Amino acid sequence: MNKRKFFHHNFELLKSLSLSRLTNLLLVEASFLLSCIFHKVILFGKPWAASIEPTTSCNLRCPECPTGTQSLLRPKGNLELINFNQIVEKLSPNLIYLTLYFQGEPLLNPHFTDMIRLARKRRIFVATSTNGHYLNDENVSQIIGSGLNHLIISMDGLDQETYEKYRVKGNLQNVVEGMQRLVTARKSAKSNLPFIELQFIVMRHNQHQIAEMREFALKAGVDKVAFKTAQVYNFNPENSIIPTLDEKSRYRQLPDGSYIIAKKIKNRCHRIWSSLVITWDGKVVPCCYDKDADHQVGNLLIEPLEKLWRNQISTAFRQKVLAQRSEIEICRNCGE
Repeated sequence: MNKRKFFHHNFELLKSLSLSRLTNLLLVEASFLLSCIFHKVILFGKPWAASIEPTTSCNLRCPECPTGTQSLLRPKGNLELINFNQIVEKLSPNLIYLTLYFQGEPLLNPHFTDMIRLARKRRIFVATSTNGHYLNDENVSQIIGSGLNHLIISMDGLDQETYEKYRVKGNLQNVVEGMQRLVTARKSAKSNLPFIELQFIVMRHNQHQIAEMREFALKAGVDKVAFKTAQVYNFNPENSIIPTLDEKSRYRQLPDGSYIIAKKIKNRCHRIWSSLVITWDGKVVPCCYDKDADHQVGNLLIEPLEKLWRNQISTAFRQKVLAQRSEIEICRNCGE
């Protein structure tokens, strides 16, 4: 990791703080701690982090992704800029960190960089994740000019054969060229933004390339390389995606050959005390594991944040997490 840029990255995050945002952050963290101690929902403040979904569209067909497999059950579409502005306006007094991503490829929304600019004008730290296929000259220029803080580029292989085993319909050369284009443009602009993170999801077919990927990232000029554990939905013994390296897998194999989550599922979840996820059409869900919005608590486009954050549905969900988290389907596959 580039240490100088890492410190600059954290400084950018600190710049998003104000006295009111810091006060809210401390209230939220205190309420989470108290909730864990007393096993009862105690909720001070409002979310200081959020994920907003620009689009459900994607150019790839990744086999463990609901979008890629076209198995997403909720409505599909693009977030309109006017709706994004309305959502951010409700969140911005307390919002420190915004992830412009949920399902889909965010760069497929034609208003994507306009959304970044709107959020950055409110001094919100903005991060996003892309599969890297749309980092052409125009988009790169727009990204550099938008003030985007953090960009994750997913690249799960160093040759086309390995890469496309998971990134179905993907073109590795396009991703590499796009990443290089971004690094060069940022240097030409004499900017530290965005912080560029290269993300490698470790799977059985690519785990042999981990060391090589570290070397590649160093030469490519990115700021960080991250090795992420794969999330899978198919737990049968024949699943060829789950890696054999225990330290790079979020699952462990049982004697019958099937898999379960490796970590013990504790009755707590920091995410649902500190953040929320908003779909392209305004639905509010507890976290990014609720792909189909099965636990929707309301719609931020038509309801106030205060009501959604503290209503009966969201309170009941938090209480169940504190009591029986392992019985909640979306929590059974969570790495937190």
